Amino acid sequence: MPKNNFTRTALTGACLLAALTLGATPAIQAATPVNTAANKASAKGQAFNQLSHQFIEALWLLDPDAALYAGRYEQAAKLPLPDAATRARQLAFAEDWLQRFANVDEAKLTVNQRTDLAQLRNKLESDRFYLGSFREFEWNPAAYGVASALDLMLSTDYAPLPTRLRALSERIAAIPAYYRAAQASIKNPTLEHTQLAIRQAPGNVSVLDDVAKAGQSAKALKPAEKALLAERIAAAKGTIQGQIDFLKGLEKELLANPASARSFRIGAALYEPKFKLDIQSGRSAEQTYEKALAAREQLLAQMDQLADQLWAKTLGDAPKPADRTAKIGHVIAKLSERHVARADFFKEIRRQIPVLQDWVVKHDLLTMDAKKPLVVRETPVYARGVAGAGIEAPGPYRPQDRTYYSVTPMDDISDAEAESNLREYNHWMLQILNIHEAIPGHYTQLVYANKSPSLVKALFGNGAMVEGWAVFSERLMLESGYGGNEPEMWLMWCKWNLRSVTNTILDYSVHVKGISEAEALDMLIRQAFQTEQEAREKWRRVQLSSVQLTSYFSGYSEIMELREARKAQLGDKFKVKAFNEQFLSYGSAPVHVIRELMMQR
Repeated sequence: MPKNNFTRTALTGACLLAALTLGATPAIQAATPVNTAANKASAKGQAFNQLSHQFIEALWLLDPDAALYAGRYEQAAKLPLPDAATRARQLAFAEDWLQRFANVDEAKLTVNQRTDLAQLRNKLESDRFYLGSFREFEWNPAAYGVASALDLMLSTDYAPLPTRLRALSERIAAIPAYYRAAQASIKNPTLEHTQLAIRQAPGNVSVLDDVAKAGQSAKALKPAEKALLAERIAAAKGTIQGQIDFLKGLEKELLANPASARSFRIGAALYEPKFKLDIQSGRSAEQTYEKALAAREQLLAQMDQLADQLWAKTLGDAPKPADRTAKIGHVIAKLSERHVARADFFKEIRRQIPVLQDWVVKHDLLTMDAKKPLVVRETPVYARGVAGAGIEAPGPYRPQDRTYYSVTPMDDISDAEAESNLREYNHWMLQILNIHEAIPGHYTQLVYANKSPSLVKALFGNGAMVEGWAVFSERLMLESGYGGNEPEMWLMWCKWNLRSVTNTILDYSVHVKGISEAEALDMLIRQAFQTEQEAREKWRRVQLSSVQLTSYFSGYSEIMELREARKAQLGDKFKVKAFNEQFLSYGSAPVHVIRELMMQR
């Protein structure tokens, strides 16, 4: 999965934003124009373009961290403080801009502008919801961390290293105040998010060590600057250790008195509005859950037929169970014995990337840009503990920067746990993982998103579209003949697709229906054929996130519906590559928005 609103994922909730004098004229000059599509807009349409531009520039002043992830570094030295005053300014900002956008006359806008306006309103309504109702800043200690932005500044050549180090030094100087504000904000934490914060905290120290090493080796820094940087890093590391002690104190209290801990389950009252804002689907959360139940049955029927087809090949003369679930499970378990060695896991991932790119080009599925760098790396410590793999892509202001395909290593798990992981990501599943995360999945989609003529749609991306495309891309590859149309590959694709469907069922069942850990694990292991290690990691993930797991199936199902509608509309004129490239040309807009834009052409 990709990371954050600006292509870096948002599992920790709304950004905690910095101060801004509301209504002031932004001082930052935009590096990329807004709404550059060749529209002959009316005077009011042109006024909306300017208003959108003003909003985005004001947002970067309000939120320097979000600006970094979008590729804007003018305020890189500023570390936003997660305090009550900042949140009050953020809420006032959202209310102010919602009113400004409410005054826009939609009748005078083009369809592209109207859909941009809807995205801007949704972003602001979402910020208001997270601050006013969801209030994750009170109960999720893992929402507070400084490593990601520091790592991004250090590893991105947006300016000469000495300039970046000076900005890093200023940002690091504010870390003690940052964690004081964080501790004051935490009111009623969940045990699970507290433990995640403890696990991720050492990653903040390791990034500071990287900055220290770069600072000492930088010849252009004056001795006094190096000394000041070293002093600030030492103070920051002491603060982070104090934060770890604070978190461990919270954990001790919560373990001693579990009844005092807030539940990780967000409940029905928060789930439905969060789903509406995050997913932006034409369906409600409950309707999506019901649709997923029906999709699960369709997949199981298909898997039943494939298991019959593969039984003799995989299990010989062994008696075939009458129970459908047991039969499918036996075949998958046998096939899963074929997997890469633990020591070769990363090597195999790196080997497959150019193979996938060659397939996409040779089968005319998409136009690929070979110049866009993709780096496979181990997930940084500060980002571990939620998902096993993810894409970190550059923002639209700096599309030339590296995209990281981060995979959590198996260094700190037992041989049995590693074997369980490797069976889950067996010979076939590992290929599907790389299709999903890299080519033509997240990596490819985010390259296209950065080329969108609408900066609004590129910046304020919809997670269901992003994840939905990655799931759709798996099917796209198999439909083109990837995997030789072997029943083994199709069975494993069904298992993988069942995972996306089950994500929706699991997330809704846990957060709304309140199912137990035992029920969740049975759903994942017995009913969805996942290995125990994979299932336990998913159980951890559903405790640490909400709604995001529904984005895979929600987005995928809507893309499939759009493709069928487009086929019916175009008939013999429908072309796979044309559909794919047109779909991706709209940035990361919600699927229903893309449908409106595509179907009216």
